[in-house]
Amino acid sequence: MRGFAEGLIERPRTVAEQVANVLREAIASGTLKAGTALRQDELAEQFGFSRMPIRDALRQLEAEGIVSIHPTKGAHVARMDGAEIGEIYAVRELLECEALRLSIPALLDGNLDETEQVLDQIDAERNVGRWGVLNRTFHLSLYAACGNQRLLGLIEAHHNAADRYVRILLSNLDHCTRSQAQHRDLLAACRRRDVKKAVSMLRQHLREGSDTLVNAIEGGGLSRKS
Repeated sequence: MRGFAEGLIERPRTVAEQVANVLREAIASGTLKAGTALRQDELAEQFGFSRMPIRDALRQLEAEGIVSIHPTKGAHVARMDGAEIGEIYAVRELLECEALRLSIPALLDGNLDETEQVLDQIDAERNVGRWGVLNRTFHLSLYAACGNQRLLGLIEAHHNAADRYVRILLSNLDHCTRSQAQHRDLLAACRRRDVKKAVSMLRQHLREGSDTLVNAIEGGGLSRKS
């Protein structure tokens, strides 16, 4: 596990949040594989912190579904699971469709221009590791005007939980072109202020992503152990 934490900690919040951010990135990128043991003593030594923030970081990632903690076996990187994917995407659908419905009437043309620039960045980006981050930025930018910070916080938490799945969807499963076409159609509906159509498109977009991932796992296209 040596080396994955170097240079990745950015603007500090709490120590636990710093550690959680680095571990989340390592898991999403595949540096830490599913099933890898996350031993508090080793992590505390690597990060140079005490065990308490390490424990808090692991609990935060457990709440996001990224880490599994067993009473006797300790913490491990959670294995990919079709049922988990279905649950995450079902919650995302509920939260994000509502946020989009609330946000569209308040979105300014300038906001939508900035959102379109994110799509252009995705098209130009050759580092597939960045696609997940940019995908999250696109979605959250459409919901930013919803006026409900708690709702946005819940959405961001579920994007974190879905991050490694999104990266697999966009890269390993060659879904990026399809996803980008859906993103641009969604943005166009938002520009027309067609709330009903935009929400319908978002719902279909999320369901298709979920179905693609679940089918890949169940069909052996993705290993539950990798």
